[in-house]
Amino acid sequence: MNAPIGVIGGSGMYRLLTDAEPVAVDTPYGPPSEAPARGLLGGREVVFLPRHGADHRFAPHRVPYRANLWALRALGVRQLVTSCAVGGLVPELSAGTVVVPDQVIDRTWGREHTYYDGEGPVVHLPFADPYCPRGRRAAVAAAQAGPLPAVDGGTMVVIQGPRFSSRAESRRNAQDGGTLVNMTAMPETALARELALCCTTLALVTDADAGVEGGEHVTQEAVFELFARNVSKLSGVLEATVAALPDDECDCQHVLDGQKLPFDLP
Repeated sequence: MNAPIGVIGGSGMYRLLTDAEPVAVDTPYGPPSEAPARGLLGGREVVFLPRHGADHRFAPHRVPYRANLWALRALGVRQLVTSCAVGGLVPELSAGTVVVPDQVIDRTWGREHTYYDGEGPVVHLPFADPYCPRGRRAAVAAAQAGPLPAVDGGTMVVIQGPRFSSRAESRRNAQDGGTLVNMTAMPETALARELALCCTTLALVTDADAGVEGGEHVTQEAVFELFARNVSKLSGVLEATVAALPDDECDCQHVLDGQKLPFDLP
């Protein structure tokens, strides 16, 4: 049987599968945000995990990222598709657009950013291209065939949160090359690389960030309302992405080859 596909749902996507089976899993980093649910999506076996918990109880800086990724790998996941709500940093990325990002800028702090921070050999991994190229191709094709405007590529600036950016911060993020702003893509994307998981992200633009020309201040209510209006359409794009992912291994899954690891991978 092929390995299950991992899906992490962002704000507003707390349930995805019908007739799902919750799976209890322990990790060295404590419990995940929620017990993962195993079921079928797009004709594939999927393990779904809501990033913030089913009741959105984890703020972005409190999400147990290491436990979440470890739990998914322990359940056999080798390819991962994530969804998230983002602000647009450029005027052409209007609310309701799906972006498949290809780059990140990490501006978070104080989070557990790595699995390789204890005793044992130092592990340095490449991160020039954070997202799986094969997964991105599948996601771009699914998004472009879907009901929402779609954009191939974008640089996601990941801020600490839980507050939104000031206008000056938003302008700086855009000047530094960012096209999207988000609070959860890091360390999640880097941790996926450290566990040799393919990672692909579908980002739904919910607002124009505060520094964008014509942008107003951002509110949680507006973000959640826009995401809720489009969650069924985004879920359809996600399902099509999962269905289109290739079955064979790719380079992402061999990034740890030849490395001397301080622990056994699940």
